[in-house]
Amino acid sequence: MTVEAVRAFLAQNAPDLEVLELEASTATVEMAARGHGVAPAQIAKTLSLRVRDRTLLIVTCGDARLNNRKIKDVLGGKPRMLSADEVVSLTGHPVGGVCPFGLATPLPVYCDISLKTFGEVLPAAGSTNSAVRIAPERMATLVNAEWIDVCERPEPT
Repeated sequence: MTVEAVRAFLAQNAPDLEVLELEASTATVEMAARGHGVAPAQIAKTLSLRVRDRTLLIVTCGDARLNNRKIKDVLGGKPRMLSADEVVSLTGHPVGGVCPFGLATPLPVYCDISLKTFGEVLPAAGSTNSAVRIAPERMATLVNAEWIDVCERPEPT
């Protein structure tokens, strides 16, 4: 799967979007922000979680943290991060390259409202050195995501 699955997904659903590949790794928010010349918050990180018996993805700002109370209220249970092996098995993408596009297994996708702060965000694109520049609203539409409020962002300094 990986970046080729993302390319195939985009070719079918958003042919105007391009997968950006860098020489250096963009596996962490900080590395991706530096590589693409944006603020860490503009990196759209995709978290692979299990809430009770449901496996799901939450896409949020790179500097946001999950709020367990909000997740319990919105999704009905305490979140548990998937293991790296589970992530690869279910998404088809390696940790550091997980995105809501071209998934190996159809999973519910949620977008945290923190993403709406930006006109453009950069989710990974199936590998640890790839990304896509996309408007958050368009990303959510492409993957049939539901908008939710389950994260906290740091206070501006």
